[in-house]
Amino acid sequence: MRNIAIIPARSGSKGLKDKNIKELNGKPLMAYTIEAALESGVFDCVHVSTDSEKYAEIGRQFGADVPFLRDAELAGDKSSTWDALRYVVQEYRKRGKEFELVTLLQPTSPMRNARNIREAYEVFEQKSADAVISICELEHSIQICNKLGENGSMYNFIDSNKVGARQLSDTYYRLNGAIYIQKTELLMNKQNFYNEKSYAYIMDQRHSVDIDNELDFLFVETLMKDNKD
Repeated sequence: MRNIAIIPARSGSKGLKDKNIKELNGKPLMAYTIEAALESGVFDCVHVSTDSEKYAEIGRQFGADVPFLRDAELAGDKSSTWDALRYVVQEYRKRGKEFELVTLLQPTSPMRNARNIREAYEVFEQKSADAVISICELEHSIQICNKLGENGSMYNFIDSNKVGARQLSDTYYRLNGAIYIQKTELLMNKQNFYNEKSYAYIMDQRHSVDIDNELDFLFVETLMKDNKD
Protein backbone atom coordinates (compact mmCIF):
# COMPACT_ATOMS: atom_id res chain seq x y z
CA MET A 1 0.00 0.00 0.00
CA ARG A 2 1.18 3.53 -0.80
CA ASN A 3 1.16 5.57 2.39
CA ILE A 4 1.19 9.30 2.99
CA ALA A 5 1.85 11.01 6.31
CA ILE A 6 0.18 14.39 6.63
CA ILE A 7 1.43 16.84 9.26
CA PRO A 8 -1.06 19.73 9.72
CA ALA A 9 0.73 22.96 10.59
CA ARG A 10 -1.41 26.02 9.99
CA SER A 11 0.09 29.36 10.94
CA GLY A 12 -2.84 30.87 12.85
CA SER A 13 -2.33 29.43 16.33
CA LYS A 14 -3.96 31.72 18.91
CA GLY A 15 -3.15 29.92 22.15
CA LEU A 16 0.60 30.01 21.51
CA LYS A 17 1.84 32.18 18.63
CA ASP A 18 3.55 30.23 15.84
CA LYS A 19 3.40 27.13 18.00
CA ASN A 20 4.15 24.70 15.18
CA ILE A 21 7.51 26.30 14.41
CA LYS A 22 8.38 27.46 17.92
CA GLU A 23 11.91 26.36 18.82
CA LEU A 24 12.07 23.32 21.07
CA ASN A 25 15.55 22.23 22.16
CA GLY A 26 17.10 23.81 19.09
CA LYS A 27 14.58 22.77 16.42
CA PRO A 28 11.14 23.93 15.26
CA LEU A 29 8.40 21.92 16.93
CA MET A 30 7.13 20.31 13.74
CA ALA A 31 10.64 19.13 12.82
CA TYR A 32 10.39 16.34 15.40
CA THR A 33 7.32 14.89 13.70
CA ILE A 34 8.82 15.20 10.21
CA GLU A 35 11.98 13.41 11.33
CA ALA A 36 10.05 10.65 13.11
CA ALA A 37 7.90 10.07 10.02
CA LEU A 38 10.91 9.87 7.72
CA GLU A 39 12.87 7.64 10.09
CA SER A 40 9.94 5.22 10.45
CA GLY A 41 10.38 4.15 6.82
CA VAL A 42 6.68 3.38 6.34
CA PHE A 43 5.70 6.37 4.19
CA ASP A 44 6.01 7.04 0.47
CA CYS A 45 5.43 10.73 1.16
CA VAL A 46 5.67 12.95 4.24
CA HIS A 47 3.64 16.11 3.63
CA VAL A 48 3.29 19.27 5.72
CA SER A 49 -0.15 20.81 5.25
CA THR A 50 0.19 24.54 5.86
CA ASP A 51 -1.17 27.86 4.68
CA SER A 52 2.21 29.58 5.18
CA GLU A 53 5.11 29.65 2.73
CA LYS A 54 7.42 30.25 5.71
CA TYR A 55 6.18 27.08 7.39
CA ALA A 56 6.37 25.22 4.08
CA GLU A 57 10.03 26.16 3.63
CA ILE A 58 10.85 25.00 7.15
CA GLY A 59 9.11 21.72 6.38
CA ARG A 60 11.17 21.28 3.21
CA GLN A 61 14.39 22.02 5.11
CA PHE A 62 13.68 19.01 7.33
CA GLY A 63 12.81 16.72 4.42
CA ALA A 64 9.04 17.06 4.01
CA ASP A 65 7.28 17.23 0.65
CA VAL A 66 5.34 20.52 0.34
CA PRO A 67 4.50 21.11 -3.34
CA PHE A 68 1.42 23.22 -2.53
CA LEU A 69 -0.10 25.23 0.32
CA ARG A 70 -3.37 24.57 2.09
CA ASP A 71 -6.40 26.44 0.75
CA ALA A 72 -7.05 29.58 2.85
CA GLU A 73 -10.61 28.39 3.55
CA LEU A 74 -9.13 25.42 5.41
CA ALA A 75 -6.81 27.46 7.62
CA GLY A 76 -9.24 29.12 10.03
CA ASP A 77 -9.83 28.38 13.72
CA LYS A 78 -12.98 26.42 12.92
CA SER A 79 -11.54 24.53 9.96
CA SER A 80 -11.66 20.74 10.14
CA THR A 81 -8.37 18.84 10.14
CA TRP A 82 -10.09 16.04 8.24
CA ASP A 83 -11.18 18.44 5.49
CA ALA A 84 -7.57 19.62 5.27
CA LEU A 85 -6.45 15.99 4.84
CA ARG A 86 -9.00 15.44 2.07
CA TYR A 87 -7.71 18.54 0.32
CA VAL A 88 -4.15 17.13 0.39
CA VAL A 89 -5.30 13.80 -1.08
CA GLN A 90 -7.21 15.60 -3.85
CA GLU A 91 -4.27 17.84 -4.72
CA TYR A 92 -1.90 14.88 -5.01
CA ARG A 93 -4.43 13.12 -7.22
CA LYS A 94 -4.32 16.11 -9.56
CA ARG A 95 -0.57 15.54 -9.72
CA GLY A 96 -0.99 11.86 -10.56
CA LYS A 97 -0.21 10.46 -7.08
CA GLU A 98 -2.57 8.08 -5.31
CA PHE A 99 -2.30 6.84 -1.74
CA GLU A 100 -4.16 3.94 -0.18
CA LEU A 101 -3.43 4.95 3.39
CA VAL A 102 -3.42 8.36 5.08
CA THR A 103 -1.76 8.92 8.45
CA LEU A 104 -2.37 12.07 10.45
CA LEU A 105 0.63 13.03 12.60
CA GLN A 106 0.01 16.08 14.74
CA PRO A 107 3.12 18.29 15.09
CA THR A 108 2.20 18.96 18.72
CA SER A 109 3.27 15.41 19.67
CA PRO A 110 7.07 15.72 19.49
CA MET A 111 7.71 12.80 21.86
CA ARG A 112 6.05 10.35 19.46
CA ASN A 113 8.93 8.65 17.67
CA ALA A 114 9.65 6.43 14.66
CA ARG A 115 9.27 3.26 16.72
CA ASN A 116 5.76 4.33 17.79
CA ILE A 117 4.80 4.87 14.16
CA ARG A 118 6.17 1.51 13.06
CA GLU A 119 4.42 -0.28 15.92
CA ALA A 120 1.10 1.39 15.04
CA TYR A 121 1.50 0.15 11.48
CA GLU A 122 2.19 -3.35 12.76
CA VAL A 123 -1.18 -3.23 14.55
CA PHE A 124 -2.80 -2.02 11.32
CA GLU A 125 -1.36 -4.91 9.33
CA GLN A 126 -1.89 -7.61 11.95
CA LYS A 127 -5.53 -6.63 12.44
CA SER A 128 -6.26 -6.03 8.72
CA ALA A 129 -7.70 -2.79 10.03
CA ASP A 130 -9.56 0.12 8.49
CA ALA A 131 -7.98 2.45 11.02
CA VAL A 132 -5.58 2.54 13.97
CA ILE A 133 -5.69 5.32 16.56
CA SER A 134 -3.08 5.96 19.25
CA ILE A 135 -4.25 6.18 22.85
CA CYS A 136 -2.71 6.23 26.31
CA GLU A 137 -3.85 5.41 29.80
CA LEU A 138 -5.83 8.17 31.48
CA GLU A 139 -3.61 10.11 33.88
CA HIS A 140 -6.26 10.17 36.63
CA SER A 141 -9.03 7.76 37.51
CA ILE A 142 -12.33 8.65 35.90
CA GLN A 143 -13.85 7.99 39.32
CA ILE A 144 -12.53 11.35 40.55
CA CYS A 145 -13.78 13.32 37.52
CA ASN A 146 -17.11 15.03 37.02
CA LYS A 147 -18.75 18.22 35.82
CA LEU A 148 -19.02 21.11 38.26
CA GLY A 149 -22.30 22.83 39.07
CA GLU A 150 -22.78 26.50 38.13
CA ASN A 151 -22.50 27.67 41.73
CA GLY A 152 -19.36 25.63 42.38
CA SER A 153 -21.13 23.12 44.62
CA MET A 154 -19.55 19.69 44.82
CA TYR A 155 -22.77 18.00 45.89
CA ASN A 156 -22.67 14.44 44.48
CA PHE A 157 -19.43 15.26 42.66
CA ILE A 158 -17.99 11.92 43.74
CA ASP A 159 -19.72 8.68 44.70
CA SER A 160 -17.64 7.67 47.70
CA ASN A 161 -18.88 4.10 47.43
CA LYS A 162 -17.25 3.76 44.02
CA VAL A 163 -13.92 5.35 44.85
CA GLY A 164 -11.46 2.72 45.99
CA ALA A 165 -7.76 1.98 45.83
CA ARG A 166 -6.21 3.13 42.56
CA GLN A 167 -4.92 -0.33 41.76
CA LEU A 168 -8.46 -1.73 41.99
CA SER A 169 -9.94 0.79 39.56
CA ASP A 170 -10.72 -0.06 35.95
CA THR A 171 -8.18 1.18 33.42
CA TYR A 172 -9.44 3.96 31.15
CA TYR A 173 -7.77 5.32 28.05
CA ARG A 174 -7.90 8.57 26.11
CA LEU A 175 -6.98 9.68 22.61
CA ASN A 176 -3.48 11.16 22.72
CA GLY A 177 -3.59 12.82 19.27
CA ALA A 178 -0.26 11.36 18.13
CA ILE A 179 -1.13 8.84 15.38
CA TYR A 180 -4.24 8.34 13.24
CA ILE A 181 -3.89 5.75 10.45
CA GLN A 182 -6.79 5.15 8.09
CA LYS A 183 -7.60 3.86 4.67
CA THR A 184 -7.93 6.68 2.17
CA GLU A 185 -11.34 5.37 1.15
CA LEU A 186 -12.55 5.78 4.72
CA LEU A 187 -11.30 9.38 4.83
CA MET A 188 -12.60 10.49 1.45
CA ASN A 189 -16.04 8.93 1.88
CA LYS A 190 -16.37 10.44 5.38
CA GLN A 191 -17.12 7.03 6.86
CA ASN A 192 -17.21 6.42 10.60
CA PHE A 193 -13.62 6.51 11.82
CA TYR A 194 -14.42 4.46 14.93
CA ASN A 195 -15.93 1.36 13.38
CA GLU A 196 -15.60 -2.37 14.09
CA LYS A 197 -12.31 -2.51 12.18
CA SER A 198 -10.71 0.39 14.02
CA TYR A 199 -8.11 -0.63 16.59
CA ALA A 200 -6.05 0.99 19.32
CA TYR A 201 -2.31 1.42 19.49
CA ILE A 202 -1.45 1.99 23.15
CA MET A 203 1.38 4.41 23.91
CA ASP A 204 2.95 5.25 27.26
CA GLN A 205 2.33 8.67 28.77
CA ARG A 206 5.89 9.87 28.15
CA HIS A 207 5.49 9.59 24.39
CA SER A 208 1.91 10.88 24.50
CA VAL A 209 2.57 14.45 25.65
CA ASP A 210 0.66 16.95 23.51
CA ILE A 211 1.91 20.53 23.42
CA ASP A 212 -0.79 23.16 23.78
CA ASN A 213 0.81 25.89 25.89
CA GLU A 214 4.05 27.23 27.30
CA LEU A 215 3.96 24.90 30.29
CA ASP A 216 3.77 21.91 27.95
CA PHE A 217 6.84 23.22 26.13
CA LEU A 218 8.79 23.41 29.37
CA PHE A 219 7.69 19.91 30.33
CA VAL A 220 8.77 18.40 27.00
CA GLU A 221 12.11 20.21 27.15
CA THR A 222 12.74 18.52 30.49
CA LEU A 223 11.75 15.10 29.13
CA MET A 224 14.04 15.51 26.12
CA LYS A 225 16.98 16.41 28.33
CA ASP A 226 16.54 13.06 30.10
CA ASN A 227 17.68 11.57 26.78
CA LYS A 228 15.48 8.49 27.09
CA ASP A 229 13.78 6.92 24.09
